[in-house]
Amino acid sequence: MRTKIFYIVLFIGFLTLGSNAIYGQTIPQQPTTENVELKKVSMPQTTKKQGNYIDDQVEHYGKAYVRFDYKKGTVTMYDEADLKYQGYHLKAGIIVFDYKNDEVYAGRIKDTAGNFSQYPVFVQGTNTIEPDSIKFNFKTKKVKVWNSRTKQQELNIIAKETKKENDSVYYMKGARFTTAKDIDDPEYYFLARKVKFVPGSKVVVGFTNMYIYDVPTPIAVPFAYFPITTKARSGILIPAYGQSNSRGFFLQNGGYYFALSDHYDLALLGDYYTNGSYALRAETNYGNKYHFSGSVNLRYENQINGERGFPGYSKQNIYNIQWTHTKDAKSNPNSRFSASVNLGSSKYFQQSLNIANLGSQLNNTLSSSITYSKTFNTVPQINITTSANHTQNNQTRLINMTLPTLQASMDRVFPFAPKEGIKKGFIDNINFQYNLNGRNQYAVNEDNFFKSQMFRDGQIAMQHSIPLTTNFKAFQFFSFTTSINYNEVWVNKTIRKNFDSANNTVVTQSVNGLDAFRTYSFSNAVGTTFYGMFNFKGKGRLKAIRHTVRPSLSHNYTPSFDRYYEDYIANSTGAIQRYSRFENGIYGSPGRNVSNSMDLRITNTFEAKVKDKDETITELKKIMLLSNLDFSTGYDFAADSFKLKPLSVSGTTQILKQKMNINFNSVFSPYQIDKNTATVKDKFLWDNGGFLRMAFANFTVNYSFNSAGEKGKKENEQGLKNGGRNDDLFGSNTNPNEVNTNEEASNDTFAGFYNAIIPWDINLAYSLTYSNTLGENKITGNSLMLSVNTTLTSKWTLGASSGYDFKNMGIVATSLRINRDLDSWNMNFTWSPYGLNQFWGFFIGIKSGMLSDIKWDKNSQPDRTLR
Repeated sequence: MRTKIFYIVLFIGFLTLGSNAIYGQTIPQQPTTENVELKKVSMPQTTKKQGNYIDDQVEHYGKAYVRFDYKKGTVTMYDEADLKYQGYHLKAGIIVFDYKNDEVYAGRIKDTAGNFSQYPVFVQGTNTIEPDSIKFNFKTKKVKVWNSRTKQQELNIIAKETKKENDSVYYMKGARFTTAKDIDDPEYYFLARKVKFVPGSKVVVGFTNMYIYDVPTPIAVPFAYFPITTKARSGILIPAYGQSNSRGFFLQNGGYYFALSDHYDLALLGDYYTNGSYALRAETNYGNKYHFSGSVNLRYENQINGERGFPGYSKQNIYNIQWTHTKDAKSNPNSRFSASVNLGSSKYFQQSLNIANLGSQLNNTLSSSITYSKTFNTVPQINITTSANHTQNNQTRLINMTLPTLQASMDRVFPFAPKEGIKKGFIDNINFQYNLNGRNQYAVNEDNFFKSQMFRDGQIAMQHSIPLTTNFKAFQFFSFTTSINYNEVWVNKTIRKNFDSANNTVVTQSVNGLDAFRTYSFSNAVGTTFYGMFNFKGKGRLKAIRHTVRPSLSHNYTPSFDRYYEDYIANSTGAIQRYSRFENGIYGSPGRNVSNSMDLRITNTFEAKVKDKDETITELKKIMLLSNLDFSTGYDFAADSFKLKPLSVSGTTQILKQKMNINFNSVFSPYQIDKNTATVKDKFLWDNGGFLRMAFANFTVNYSFNSAGEKGKKENEQGLKNGGRNDDLFGSNTNPNEVNTNEEASNDTFAGFYNAIIPWDINLAYSLTYSNTLGENKITGNSLMLSVNTTLTSKWTLGASSGYDFKNMGIVATSLRINRDLDSWNMNFTWSPYGLNQFWGFFIGIKSGMLSDIKWDKNSQPDRTLR
């Protein structure tokens, strides 16, 4: 519930005062006469005519004594006094039960040092109150309480004096309420002089203002009337304010919250700038327990830069749509639906006026997926999946969308396998399956998105594939796989090429109508696995290195499908070229040339066996040295030139207790380069005394670690949702106006002033790219990104994200964050000093969501150049 009127939630806490009272005096201590265990007794009975009788059994106890005064009709319990009567339970230092008048008095007592102790604790059902003293009448239910202490959710309430006249009206004086943990010495509280409270109906308060360390502040209201309800309430969302150099003064994130039902809500938010710029947002969360949950965010911004009629004036409209939906798998295991949508203007996160989006300004792509799948438990089993997918490049502004994609598959069928027992040999393992893939695909520039041209250029195609496969073992150590693949593609659109002699150009026309082509291919593969062990002698910890090798050799053959190609005149000289009418289709066109290639791949893994530092442990410990080292190359028998394929080398490993991920990938070409024409020649390097030339290489390192281990990791959920990273390497998506409770940094962070444990976390990413494809021989990318967060004290947290581009010699994506935990309050400062998104923001406010509108924030809007 996001109701922002904090007083409403506050007075729900007064419900706990339903059966409480206070007696303002401390009853004098009496000499100890006897110790009595807690026991059930029946008090002296009198006639109803006299009016002095009790209605129920009484359980009572007093550690020092329990004293009866039959003349006055009272029972006095002293020291750890305990009374149970008519469903009420009362504990205190001293309790006086007047059974003639059906009243009870309870108070605290002084210990040997003269300090008050054993404050009353009054319990009725689930309601508990801890006052200084209490007076309660069991018949009239009238209560009088002094200095009552109670808690409702995050709210602590101290009322100097409370009276309950009947079951529906309460009167209070000097009511203080706070979310501070130390209720006796709070760093802040709100003081309401007079309060009238009608449970389930209304609250009326007199003059109420805020105190900080017992110092009154001008934050006050003269009086207020609030309706009371236990359900979610709609209310106003108070905006933040500030100033932008290019757009003037602004109000941001203001609006209205609609508590529509227990299953969904709606927040309408907006920003307004004095130069005419504005932004609108609609946010809703919905859910049905054990069935599904999700959220929808719609964002639109009308941005104006400068003044109309002056140089530099510009205007643009940008938008963003986000939708997430998750279905509980237990609700229906055979039916699944999910959605993750993030689409909109390519420049939305780069140009957005809202500070909450700054951490996503470096997003290069947006992607979406809506998927529904159904499993039919037939024999064989059938799976059907339909989805809508979208990818968008924020730099080129190109959008690829499939709306929808249909996938269907049938489980493998083994027609020759025995009904019982293990499948052995070539014949038993023969199997086939059926796969269907259909797409309705659009490739369009953002300017034509969802316009008529987009739908005119759309393509529909369907691919059917039937793989026939078998596998078997031979010579004990080798696994063979043989397969025949049949494919059939249907399309709704083909092309026709003609030469236009008048304009001396080739004209490509689109031809609508159902058409199809069919292809088939053969493949064979053989693979095995073998191991090598290198043992080490001596006293060192390293005892052995295990090398696992998985070589595989595959052969693929696809015949020519030249029958799907036609001739056309290419130029005015009459030159003839061939083309396929299926060119530019979703699934491509059938191959014109014969494909006949052999591919070799060798996968390596290296593990070390080391002795544990603990001499008592004799078992060797395994450590992964290199989790993956791949070599792959091949030879194309059917190619006219460049028959030998480049050698690709890639590897992955994790070091430093698997906290540093290292990835490398390189391509080595065996062919020479003509430096004059910057082209690759069909001549081997070893003809001139060389061997291999590195044509491409990429090296990346990711290092993420912290003092708290895996438990200390925090994800940038909004950044991931916007299509970026789930960490703060490129900055945080946290809005400076939002409250960060920073509870983890407050929990016993320091053992002492000189013996301090300083929590920290570091995210590091380095990338190096080398290119020599055509003899350029240069570094094309070289950058380092770093984010650091640390808690200097139990109250101060610092964070920074930055990076350096060594190729272009410049600092990128820098932000600094400072957070101060003020117990019940939170203060933070965010500053981005470089780049197109320079800004700063300062915030201080109460942590509790109940009082989140008690805040002060000031920030500068990022000044950007619209493009």
